[in-house]
Amino acid sequence: MTTPLRFGLIGTGRIGQVHAASIAADADAVLARVADPFIDGARAVAETYGAIATADAEELFTAGDLDAVLIASPTPTHVDLIARAIDAGIAALCEKPIDLDIARVDALRPRVAASGVPVALGFNRRFDPAFAEVRARVDAGEIGALEQLSIISRDPSAPPAAYVAISGGIFRDMTIHDFDMARFFLPDIVEVSATGTTTFDPGAREHGDFDTAVITLRSASGAIVSITNSRHSAVGYDQRIEAFGELGSLSVANMPTSLVSVSGAAAVEARPPYQSFFLERYADAYAAELHEFIKLARGEASTSPTFEDGRAALVLADAAQRSATERVIVPVDLS
Repeated sequence: MTTPLRFGLIGTGRIGQVHAASIAADADAVLARVADPFIDGARAVAETYGAIATADAEELFTAGDLDAVLIASPTPTHVDLIARAIDAGIAALCEKPIDLDIARVDALRPRVAASGVPVALGFNRRFDPAFAEVRARVDAGEIGALEQLSIISRDPSAPPAAYVAISGGIFRDMTIHDFDMARFFLPDIVEVSATGTTTFDPGAREHGDFDTAVITLRSASGAIVSITNSRHSAVGYDQRIEAFGELGSLSVANMPTSLVSVSGAAAVEARPPYQSFFLERYADAYAAELHEFIKLARGEASTSPTFEDGRAALVLADAAQRSATERVIVPVDLS
């Protein structure tokens, strides 16, 4: 029987708690150490899963008893923590984005490449069973050559203004998942065009961000990706995708909160709203993401998104920001 990997978790906010539960639920992993400068949060998670808590992440790298770290701390800490994991020879799974500044990402890039230490990025949507099935069926040629990919991604409600202020903007914070999904199907994106508006969110207006956006990506093959974003959706968490080719199309609909419908005098086949939270929608994806990373950390064949995938998504986000702000089409080179 294979020995479970001993994990350290850095960051115990909302997403950190999701990862802690995923680690605890996976037979090939055990949560051994938890770090957060907000020590009460670290202690609460550690006590739940039988781990050791600390306020200092450095203790995870010097303990000598970890196989992997999961970085779920604020974005400005990511580059330094990935670098520290490389120095310690510990495999790292880091939440997106790598950083808000591509220069910092590029400065770290050669160290990651030369280290041989496994580093993966938390683009969990690649592991959503429905999205992954569509990608596999496209690759199998079921709809012929992929000509158009349509991605709709709308949040139930806008984030707090204080979060918008530090998020890096809608393209680096929200659309970055969609940029990675686009590259999951079409990795050779060469051009970005984006339009953004601020129509309803005071926080976005206050901090010069957009709450509504439409992005078009062109691949080297000529295939086109369209991404539609909004920071609010009255029907719930709106997550859809359609792949279109010469032989047909494959699509993924939204996840309902119930499969039960009601018919009566006021409405026919009325259905409840869609799931209202990303943790509900992508629960299976988070679990699969972790298990694939465990394979990577063990040196096995793995489809985990790489540091290069994280960099490419940020390049596309920066290009979208420039396109929407300057109203120009932006060529990109992801090499």
